[in-house]
Amino acid sequence: MTSQHRTAPHVNLLLVLAVFAVAAGTLITRAVVSGATTPLFADTDDAMRMVVVRDFLNGQNWYDIVQHRLNTPFGAEVHWSRLVDLPIATIIAIATPFAFGHAEQVAAYIWPLSLLLVLLWLSARLTLRLVGPDGVLPALILPVLSPAVTAEFTPGRMDHHSIQIILTLAMAWASIEALKRPRFALLAGVLCATALAIGTEAVPAVAAAIAAFALLWVLGEMQAKALRWFGLSFAAAALVHMAIALPPSRWLVPACDALSIFYVGAAVVVGVLFTGLSVWPKAAVSPWPKLIAAVITGAIGIAAVLAIDPLCLHGPYASLDPWLISHWIDAIAEAKPWWNSLWDLPAYTIAVGVPGALGLILIGLHLRQHKDRGEWLVLLMFLASATLIMVLQIRGSRLVTLPAIPAAAWLIVSARARYLNSQKLRDAIGLLASWLAFSGIVIVIGVTLIIARIPSHAQQIAETRGDRFACLMPDAFADLKGMAPEQLMTPIDLGSHMLLETPHSVVSAPYHRDAEGVRDTFDFFNEPIAKARTILVRRGIGLVVTCPAMPEMQGQVDAAPDSFVRLAEQDALPSWLKQVSSSGPLKIYAVQPQ
Repeated sequence: MTSQHRTAPHVNLLLVLAVFAVAAGTLITRAVVSGATTPLFADTDDAMRMVVVRDFLNGQNWYDIVQHRLNTPFGAEVHWSRLVDLPIATIIAIATPFAFGHAEQVAAYIWPLSLLLVLLWLSARLTLRLVGPDGVLPALILPVLSPAVTAEFTPGRMDHHSIQIILTLAMAWASIEALKRPRFALLAGVLCATALAIGTEAVPAVAAAIAAFALLWVLGEMQAKALRWFGLSFAAAALVHMAIALPPSRWLVPACDALSIFYVGAAVVVGVLFTGLSVWPKAAVSPWPKLIAAVITGAIGIAAVLAIDPLCLHGPYASLDPWLISHWIDAIAEAKPWWNSLWDLPAYTIAVGVPGALGLILIGLHLRQHKDRGEWLVLLMFLASATLIMVLQIRGSRLVTLPAIPAAAWLIVSARARYLNSQKLRDAIGLLASWLAFSGIVIVIGVTLIIARIPSHAQQIAETRGDRFACLMPDAFADLKGMAPEQLMTPIDLGSHMLLETPHSVVSAPYHRDAEGVRDTFDFFNEPIAKARTILVRRGIGLVVTCPAMPEMQGQVDAAPDSFVRLAEQDALPSWLKQVSSSGPLKIYAVQPQ
């Protein structure tokens, strides 16, 4: 393989726009065609994001992050950042006078597709920096062939994961640029703080950036002022984000699942330590003293951060009820490790795993073959961090594909050069294989064809998704939309869409800060029906709404024989639950007095 010239200053914007136009047109067409059977806001997080934005537009305070119709009648916090709500709300506000009542739908198309355009430019820019002009085309095409990427930028996808993908890629680019242009270290620090402000799933990428700056300073490839500027900008930006996100009364309240003094304290510690390390004598030649100093200061820094809240060492769910961890969190598909998700989502799991693994191998080859290693070491840290998280939890796959793209482009460019020089069939096959290995959609199709030979498994996946989507279509809520606001008990995964489509309040939705509501929902459906009624009475619930197609309605393995789920299977629910629903996928029961 040959390293490419890397001095081309600009990305070809016409090429970016051309690829974006094709990708956006494809995603829009797919959304429109599938609109009869798939809701525009298909994911619970997308539905809840729109609920939060709608409340914000209707006057809910910036610092008020309580969803007042969740965990009814008490309310529950949603730990999301207002930084994502603001641009979506702005689009809706601008579109409202012209959208004939469909401003939210307009935002559902404009927001994710606009972010896709930014992503493609960043992918092209990073690859141009590392591979050269010939790598730009693969850097534009491969992301839109990845199911992990397109899933986050399709119309209706309003959650914050798309922004985190962009910020992670931007962090890697800024960190690489800082090697030659130290002022980019300021940008890298701000990006790290912003990613943390939006969601703590950015912690691995932020850790990769911190480690990259420290390691390359030790190796003498990162200038001292870049180390200092990164640390100071990271600390300053984290403090600013805390002031933006939290009222002063909560500045000193630690939290493990969102931006708080714990993470801001970590950023300040990084700033102090990096500033101290940056004054290391320039005359020092050996990297070993610098490495020892970095390790010692790093250990001190970690100890200082953990002193703020030692519980956060156990992750964002550290304070969650252990019963909910074992019975709920561990059963969530995207929270399963890569090897376990092979059965639930075989095509997707393989399609996102292969590019990450190949990317790591290719970066290793590049580092072995070239002396200019700093830039690719940075890329390796970001990709290795993301891949590790993906192996532990398949949800990390959304952050794996983009750091692997420059490695894929290097392989493709090298294979193309080899073929053009030889004109041999084997090299043509090698070029084709280099494209296909990183084309996630091709891998999905191949694995799906194999799965199709296992009819029971393929049919189970398709039927479950189709029936569940029927319960989330706007028309499914027709009976409920016309009713006066009521307090509802629903399956957990129905809660977000119930809030979006109706004026009612619900006990639960799939968010860990609603732990009380989630546990009550589990108990209502799985404990003896007498205990279930006490939950309804305590919360003042007037209606129970179920979707028989949702997996939750199968009940827990140890569900009581006289639980709601078991009695519903036998059509033997007590008389105080009167079915009032008409035809449709949702079943509605009015709670009668006894």
